[in-house]
Amino acid sequence: MSAQTTDTNTDPAVEPIDQDKLTRAQKALLALSNDVATQLAEDHGVCVRPLAMRRIDLTSGRVDVVPVPCGSTREDQCRPCSDKARRLRMVQCREGWHLEDEPISKPADPSERQKELMATRADLHAAYTLGREEGDERECEEIRETVEELDAELRALGVRGRLAPLDPTPQTVRRSTRRRQDAPNLPRRPVEDRTVGRVFGGKYRPSTFLTLTLDSYGRVDRNGAAVDPDSYDYRRAARDAIHFPKILDRFWQNTRRCVGWDVQYFGTVEPQKRGAPHFHAAIRGTIPRSELRAITEATYHQVWWPAHDEIRYSGASVPRWDDHHKAFVDPDTRDPLQTWDEATDPDALTAPAHTVTFGAQVHVKGVLGGSEEAGRHIGYLTKYLTKSVGQAAGLDETATERQRTHARRLAAELAITPCSPRCPIWLLYGIEPKGARPSTTPGVCKGKAHKPDHLGIAGRRVLVSRKWSNKSLSDHRAERTAFVRQLLDQAGVKPAYAVDDGPFEWETTKAGDTEVPTRPVLLLHAINQRQRWRADYDAALMATSEPPDDGCSATEEAAA
Repeated sequence: MSAQTTDTNTDPAVEPIDQDKLTRAQKALLALSNDVATQLAEDHGVCVRPLAMRRIDLTSGRVDVVPVPCGSTREDQCRPCSDKARRLRMVQCREGWHLEDEPISKPADPSERQKELMATRADLHAAYTLGREEGDERECEEIRETVEELDAELRALGVRGRLAPLDPTPQTVRRSTRRRQDAPNLPRRPVEDRTVGRVFGGKYRPSTFLTLTLDSYGRVDRNGAAVDPDSYDYRRAARDAIHFPKILDRFWQNTRRCVGWDVQYFGTVEPQKRGAPHFHAAIRGTIPRSELRAITEATYHQVWWPAHDEIRYSGASVPRWDDHHKAFVDPDTRDPLQTWDEATDPDALTAPAHTVTFGAQVHVKGVLGGSEEAGRHIGYLTKYLTKSVGQAAGLDETATERQRTHARRLAAELAITPCSPRCPIWLLYGIEPKGARPSTTPGVCKGKAHKPDHLGIAGRRVLVSRKWSNKSLSDHRAERTAFVRQLLDQAGVKPAYAVDDGPFEWETTKAGDTEVPTRPVLLLHAINQRQRWRADYDAALMATSEPPDDGCSATEEAAA
């Protein structure tokens, strides 16, 4: 029966299957319609989990329910969307890595209208300050409304950046930036306003590939599992993972100050087999290996948080919200807990709660632009972006029991490690976090850092400096769309479907909406649209490209 099913799927000459004569077991071997639609969508690169959105054309008033890609970056959720996102990141990395000219143009000069509105805003700011001193609340409210209108007009005129608020928040007390005595000193040079690297030999402009890792917490086997879990420092591993983004920021600050130019990078954060995060980065320009190793050794991040080494509350005896005090109180004494501001008072903290440093392993390699090696490193940078953190660390169906035990021990430590000043886990240590409210559950935080499959890596997986390519992901998507439309116009190909540019207004659909098609129908609509788009694109390629002499299909080569 299985052979007959296979032949039916591959050879149309085989007699059709009469399903009424099949047993239930034989029917169970046949392909499901939803599976066929899903596989066809994957073959065409169409999102397999489309969202039904109501699109309203503001020009014609037409209302359509259209499938919108889910945009997932995980291949176990939607392979087409994750592959598209990964390819887009590869384009972003490639465009900014080996630039020869500065990507940032000079900002536009302020217009007379912008300066006029800013002058008016300055007068209103002074009047607001005077009104606050005199206690004229009515006057202040009118000024606030006027300033909101001015700010909206300034934004519409193209003014970016933060506008000075009428009621500035109190400045936070910043700690001294004096370096630790046990940290090596670094040279500090004036940072030049350039981002491109040096040219060697009059024509070579190499760039750098860098890998940074965290320190060791104990011996691990070849699969990354702790050899001796009792001696492995899971507490330091959990804290280092949570504060890893901070030490990366400090590393780039030190790098720019040390080398003397505005270093730009494209980096990805990935887990090692042991579960600790490490960082791969493509750096524009070259930096000597000795300098990068010295910067890595001298970089650290001090966490000036309250001490959280011993848990004070657990089980059923946890702090409770008290409506009278409007705060969490001790379950026995009913005394309010120490607030975050009180616990982090500069006079109360004499030493940092934790200090993060990099490990001794620093990999530095020079790469020439346009070479095969550059393409290979770009592929390596984006290799694991479609996988979850746990999958990238090897925690899948092939993981050993020691690996799973190691991951559970790390997750248990992360479950009692605060991830931010607002983390409810602080209540277990007798400290009321910032923004605490009656709905806050002591010891339960919904942050990604505490989820077992994230291994403490809660921040972004891709880190791109601002002056990398002067383009966002939306800009790269728009460029691809513009390229296709220019190709169609150049070839004189009129799309087989209407190309609407809006303006549109989008609305989310609700469950039970009778106008919303089922997911299989949405899939078929998306597949049909992709097939028509592909036909138009192939026709444009054929019209604008000369056919090769050997008879090969130019369309197939371009599509590949």
